[in-house]
Amino acid sequence: MKEAMFFEKLENKKVRCYLCRHHCIIEDGRKGICRVRENRGGILYTLVYRKLISENIDPIEKKPLFHFYPGSTSFSIATAGCNFKCLNCQNYEISQLPRDSEQILGKDVAPEQIVEDALDNHCMSISYTYTEPTIFFEYAYEIAQRATQKNLKNVFVTNGYTTREALSTIKPYLHAANVDLKGFSDETYKKVCGARLEPVLDCIRSYKELGIWIEITTLIIPEVNDSKSELRQIAEFIKSVGPEIPWHVSRFYPQYRLIEKPPTPVDTLRMAREIGLEVGLRYVYEGNVPGEGGENTYCYSCKRVLIKRYGYQITENNLINKRCPSCNTALDGIGI
Repeated sequence: MKEAMFFEKLENKKVRCYLCRHHCIIEDGRKGICRVRENRGGILYTLVYRKLISENIDPIEKKPLFHFYPGSTSFSIATAGCNFKCLNCQNYEISQLPRDSEQILGKDVAPEQIVEDALDNHCMSISYTYTEPTIFFEYAYEIAQRATQKNLKNVFVTNGYTTREALSTIKPYLHAANVDLKGFSDETYKKVCGARLEPVLDCIRSYKELGIWIEITTLIIPEVNDSKSELRQIAEFIKSVGPEIPWHVSRFYPQYRLIEKPPTPVDTLRMAREIGLEVGLRYVYEGNVPGEGGENTYCYSCKRVLIKRYGYQITENNLINKRCPSCNTALDGIGI
């Protein structure tokens, strides 16, 4: 147990949490929406500090991040819990564990050990992923501080519900994020995720304003967020934040509590990619469909293939000094 960051004391031993945009008011003896932050006697505690439930070495492309040290590996970690309850969560066994079975599992691993393991495995970065990094912020924050001292980069793979205050605090140590933008309808967010749309949009703007490299992922679910109008709204919003922000449109597969929907047709991903490019986004990628060509990076000026991929692997890199060899246009990103 560790005292949480970002809360205020209220009367009658209640507290208000300011870590995520739910802004939970929590009574004494109760937990917030995430189920991993508990009020004990008017003090808010994190229940997942140093409780590592998952660790892997992943290609950075798996996050997915295609414009942040492409071809590198990232030491990827998580604790149990999430502040969303997505019906289609692919990691529900650990993200929804505290909610579905009222358990918080994990082994005690010190922040220093995480950094050492990342270095020992020759990773370029540490990714806070699989569940939601916001809910294990105190743990991630301490790891990120130590990682930065060792020249490691830090990455959030997130639902985009972190408050501006929390993002500003970790900004010196957070170098990139992939933010899920699950649709462009408040109704969809409430029904599928138990959240709202506008806080996510505001969080994406905050990442951009704080100078943290971001890429956006939209999992396209048939009959949920796959209409041309909604996809165009998403693309237009991303462009309004920055046309250089890569947009990953990914294929849905039935799982958890959304098993009645079919897998996303590849043609729908094609349509989304075309919409994104028509709107003026420089980079749009198709995810979960390896070998279809939508994973390649093209020069947004002359359309030449700059980086060719199959799944998470780079098979060809034609960049010369981070620029297109045909027209000398610079590729947007970090560590290119």
